[in-house]
Amino acid sequence: MSEAKRTEKHEAARSGLPIELQPIFDQFVKDYKFAGVIHHGSPFVSYVILAEMIRAGWRCSGTPLGQWVTEEKTEDTSDNP
Repeated sequence: MSEAKRTEKHEAARSGLPIELQPIFDQFVKDYKFAGVIHHGSPFVSYVILAEMIRAGWRCSGTPLGQWVTEEKTEDTSDNP
């Protein structure tokens, strides 16, 4: 995955998750940054809150709509039960 260098806070939140949850966290961060730019003009993310939501059981389980539809997400969500 080509991405900008992670900040110390980003890396700390990410590394605090089990390895199997880190890809979910990465996609959540990417989506949250996108939404932040669309709605507020800034990609601000509270990584620790997103990590807590992952720990609490948050998972993307729906089919994306509108501006959220991408080939990558269509492929990813097709594997969800």
